[in-house]
Amino acid sequence: MTRPLLIACVCIVVAGAAAITIVVTRGESSVASQMSEEQRATREKFFGTGKTIPPIQKGQEMRPKW
Repeated sequence: MTRPLLIACVCIVVAGAAAITIVVTRGESSVASQMSEEQRATREKFFGTGKTIPPIQKGQEMRPKW
């Protein structure tokens, strides 16, 4: 086997393995996982609620409250 043919075969094998990995990963992530109520409460406690932010009042500074 010549060197260019060997390099081409290795590239084809690597590309095929990458394509298979992407297909398998997308298949697993496409299933929507439902959060339990405990997970949802923990998420809201950590990140805050999904409510919209109140509008900024006139003269109010935009800085953290800490």
